[in-house]
Amino acid sequence: MTRAFLSLGSRKTGSLPGADALPPLALLWGEAGGLLRALCGRVWRLGHIPNPDSPHPPVMVLPGFLSGDWATRTLRADLRRAGFRCYAWGLGFNRGATADLIERIDGRVDWIIARTGRAPALVGWSLGGIYAREYAKHHPGKVARVVTLGSPFSGSRRANRAWRLYHAVAGHPVERPPVDFHPAARPAMPTFALWSARDGVVAPASARGLPSESDRQVEVGCSHMGFAFAPASVAAIVSALTEEASARA
Repeated sequence: MTRAFLSLGSRKTGSLPGADALPPLALLWGEAGGLLRALCGRVWRLGHIPNPDSPHPPVMVLPGFLSGDWATRTLRADLRRAGFRCYAWGLGFNRGATADLIERIDGRVDWIIARTGRAPALVGWSLGGIYAREYAKHHPGKVARVVTLGSPFSGSRRANRAWRLYHAVAGHPVERPPVDFHPAARPAMPTFALWSARDGVVAPASARGLPSESDRQVEVGCSHMGFAFAPASVAAIVSALTEEASARA
């Protein structure tokens, strides 16, 4: 590997302008339709979609805050149709960070490696992307690449419309989780940050981050909830999972 990944974002250093600004309330109200569709993931019957025999690394999808594998069923099915062996995170309802979070994810990753013989790529939606980035820093040899979907890893941890709810449900402030998180630091493997200007939950600049915080920042035309099912999101994820890895400068 001899060349650097391209970055589609600003080249400025320091804080990214707008990283701490909350999305407009009008965009937040617009997330309702996407939330309804995500909730319908509990009852929609997708039929049996087998995992393909794929040349690509397997994929593990980590759900967002207050969601679970039911909310990523459609996304996982779409990724299987696109030719990936795709797995749920299998850790239940995501109520926020816990002291044993990294160990629990590690157990699931070990299961995937034992089943497929390969380290998986981690695709994390919203808070799930924070988990994916952090796990990848703890266990770089077990992760092929990281793709975050509207994850607020850059700037203030309150640059989103969910931090108060997070505090109430998780029982700790977003700034002081029971795990030593450093979300802005870039993992060692290829890392893609998908973000949207239409995101009504997370500040777009927070999900985009600085060029130094990921290898590529990719704008997607969908809502925050839409990252889990929108065709534009699926296409961007497929591209991020298949782009030829190049070395950093």
